[in-house]
Amino acid sequence: MGSVKKCIFVTGGVVSSLGKGIAAASLGCLLESRGLRVTLQKFDPYLNIDPGTMSPFQHGEVFVTDDGAETDLDLGHYERFTHARLTQANNVTSGRIYERILAKERRGDYLGKTVQVIPHVTNEIKASVRKIATNDVDVIIAEIGGTVGDIESLPFLEAIRQMRHELGRNNCVFVHVTLVPWIAAAGELKTKPTQHSVKELRAIGIQPDILLCRTETDLSRELREKIALFCDVDKDAVIAARDVDSVYRVPIHLAQQGVDDIVLRHFDMSDLPKRELSGWEDMLDRMRHPVDEVTIGIIGKYVDYEDSYKSLKEALLHAGLAHQLRVQLRWVEAEGITQETAHHQLSDLDGILVPGGFGIRGIDGMLEAIRYAREQEVPYFGICLGMQTMVIEYGRNVCGLESAHSTEFDPGTPVRLFFKLRELKGIEDLGGNMRLGSWPCKLEPDSLAAKAYGSPQIHERHRHRYEFNRDYEEVLTSHGMRVTGETPDAMYVEICELPGHPWYLGCQFHPEFKSKPLESHPLFSSFVGAAFRHHGTRVRNEQVREAEQFLRVRVS
Repeated sequence: MGSVKKCIFVTGGVVSSLGKGIAAASLGCLLESRGLRVTLQKFDPYLNIDPGTMSPFQHGEVFVTDDGAETDLDLGHYERFTHARLTQANNVTSGRIYERILAKERRGDYLGKTVQVIPHVTNEIKASVRKIATNDVDVIIAEIGGTVGDIESLPFLEAIRQMRHELGRNNCVFVHVTLVPWIAAAGELKTKPTQHSVKELRAIGIQPDILLCRTETDLSRELREKIALFCDVDKDAVIAARDVDSVYRVPIHLAQQGVDDIVLRHFDMSDLPKRELSGWEDMLDRMRHPVDEVTIGIIGKYVDYEDSYKSLKEALLHAGLAHQLRVQLRWVEAEGITQETAHHQLSDLDGILVPGGFGIRGIDGMLEAIRYAREQEVPYFGICLGMQTMVIEYGRNVCGLESAHSTEFDPGTPVRLFFKLRELKGIEDLGGNMRLGSWPCKLEPDSLAAKAYGSPQIHERHRHRYEFNRDYEEVLTSHGMRVTGETPDAMYVEICELPGHPWYLGCQFHPEFKSKPLESHPLFSSFVGAAFRHHGTRVRNEQVREAEQFLRVRVS
């Protein structure tokens, strides 16, 4: 642990979901382009220890770090926009803060003192910031979840107020993300919500240095001056954070308004090199000008809430960028797929993907989608649950194991292709009790996976409770399936493939967590490439059928 050098604290006001996470990640991207080393941190005010036990419908995706932390989805944005490799220490909830404090109180660490929000809770929050202040970090960017005025956020806001006092004004920048709504009836933007939000901040001792104003249109000079006057912020620090068609445009949009220059002036670091964003701009140019497109069907159980698959969506987008393709996503509710409807629902897809998930709902539909992909030679990618259902489908429909299942879905199944991880036997708690984080995987030579990665061994992030039952491996492989990835000790199966199929692979890990817009993940790139080849075949076949139909009409 080093000393804290420079800190940027990102807060939000008026309403939630204004994009504080994207704002923090974009600031990190800009500062890295100036040669600084950054890390990012998310403070979540809820009392859960982490989001690992929270419903994806309520919370969205659970992002997993290399060290096995189950974290807020904003940490995925942080890693995608920067080179930061985040850990358990980079996501802190109120629940974790209070857990630490109560453990200390039970040990007697407070020597009989009354334990209070100030100083004990605020000290623990500040200690969390200092914990990530390593010697290879120049700037810490910390996002405070929730909005100003929330009761549960107050200890965090008080803690960052104290940190500015302790570190000095030139070492801390407060960035406030707020809303300037367009009122259609009045035909104008309104600044009053922003004024009230800043007033709330100032009432607790925090004066923002930069205002990121979410708005549907640009801010006029008069509006900027008005906001600057009423909020006591420099006019050039009133930034229009306009709605954009891709979150990856936000760093460029902020750079055009000189946000990084404002931060560096505040830090007395204006002599740094000019920003270098050519790679980012090239990526955006490829996004704007795709040469073609593919359609990928995601067969899931949370498709009504796409944030449940945030990293997955981004990884597919990144893979498209690697091929200069636009990836169109088709969200298909697994419960709605049957053997009779599969062709109608899936025949116009260029690739089919079954993502991770928990519970039995939708499993039968997933099995039918996988069967369709296998029989019709549509590129198929199964991730975590998607690998397990892929193996179950093959066991039932190819190997003759009609009762094949996972004990997660049928505890009494006589053919247990998947069962609870052996180290979890006797453990019933849900929180933190999975195979989590980065683990090594050895790849079989000449496999689809090995060709994609270009390496005999990889490290990927996991989040699962069930493992492949190797007692059935010989039955499956004798019927054509191939195990192409396993842990170096041969304990766990990590990857299964189907040779002879254009692209058919399932992995137990979650490759989407390591994909970036400038560094597409190898498996996703390979899958989208195969989908594009299938797209060409599908289009040609459709043209042939149309031509044949035309000729039949002419002859008749």
